[in-house]
Amino acid sequence: MTAVLGFLSPAWWLVIALCCATTFYAICAALSMPRLGSAAQVRMAARRARARAALPVSVLKPLCGAEPRLFENLATFCEQHHPRYQLIFGVSSSKDPAIAVVRRLQAAYPAHDIALVIDSRVHGSNLKVSNLINMAAHARHDVLIVADSDIAVEPDYLEIVTAPLADPQVGVVTCLYSARSVGGFWPRVGALFINEWFAPSVRVAHSTGSRAFGFGATLALSRGTLERIGGFESLKDCLADDFQLARFARDHGLATVLAPVLVATDVIEPTFRTLWLRETRWLRTIRSVNPAGFASLFITFTSPWLVLGALAYWQLAASTTMAGAGAVARVALAVLGASTVGGIIARLASHARGSSSLRAFWRDLPLVPLRDTLLLLQWLAAVFGSHVIWRGVRVPVANPDVVAAADVAAMPGAGEARVSAAPRRAVVEVSDGR
Repeated sequence: MTAVLGFLSPAWWLVIALCCATTFYAICAALSMPRLGSAAQVRMAARRARARAALPVSVLKPLCGAEPRLFENLATFCEQHHPRYQLIFGVSSSKDPAIAVVRRLQAAYPAHDIALVIDSRVHGSNLKVSNLINMAAHARHDVLIVADSDIAVEPDYLEIVTAPLADPQVGVVTCLYSARSVGGFWPRVGALFINEWFAPSVRVAHSTGSRAFGFGATLALSRGTLERIGGFESLKDCLADDFQLARFARDHGLATVLAPVLVATDVIEPTFRTLWLRETRWLRTIRSVNPAGFASLFITFTSPWLVLGALAYWQLAASTTMAGAGAVARVALAVLGASTVGGIIARLASHARGSSSLRAFWRDLPLVPLRDTLLLLQWLAAVFGSHVIWRGVRVPVANPDVVAAADVAAMPGAGEARVSAAPRRAVVEVSDGR
């Protein structure tokens, strides 16, 4: 690439455009939704929730293994202000070490409605969904919450996430999460994935009006909504079961609501390999449900583009002098310089917003270029591959859009089920009263 007076090759313009696009995204990520999850917003949502009659809730938490801090995380669900709720924990093996944790929880909170379901039946390729299918029969209330095992919540969590379900137009309520590193170096790098890339990308999408999401940290819905989409059985072969559950509800014209409350999730991967497998699984999951969005993710990995922008600026400045350069070259030089400086400021702002304290900001600042570069490499790796590793199990990436007739026949209450039209997929509406 050469720059001679006012002429720049198309390759130069492509580099400049991509660097500017990355900086624009970084600014949007740093500025979007600054109040999401703020203490003031959560207090306001809690007051509004308490002004309504609380709906009885069954909380379904599929478990697999005794994760670090599992007892502490599950205990936060026993400290809720909600007046009436049931906790259902499910495992697929009688030898699962999570059983001992649940027994300990039952002993620590004897007045709580805590059930443990041990059921080894497998209903599809997604073992988490198989667990949910086995647990669902034990849910007594008409409002259901599915929540991952590794999250911790505040005492007003149940009140806030169930309040929007009073609106019949709301299908699913979900919430964003922040990451806590449990362990050493690689968990810290993994926490940056969530706090400084994933969460900002959700904020940007939400601020532009997108509601095409659903997060396993929280999925609150009514039993009626679940039955309309065919129950958990409709997700049994889906990798992105959380996203698809919310999507299937949207296919019926029901809204997805992002609650203001933030939950905390633990990042525990102790090695580079385990972290790589987890994060490439997330990226392949995004590819499976939103190929176009996945293809555009490369502009969200800020640091490599900032380095490219700086190198392009220096090369352009070295190949021409300001006195001898044409107007176009001078403008290009100014744009590259402004883009690089603006991108650095925006990336630092995102890092500050994602840091839990000033100490954490400075401690993890040297990790930011590593984090962004690793994301780029993982994105390239996620372009290929038809399977992911989840809990040591090889799972296909495909998310089937159509429930086959054979699957419908195998569902409970199939004699009373009917297939109804819905955008992009066949849906089963079960009317067996579950």
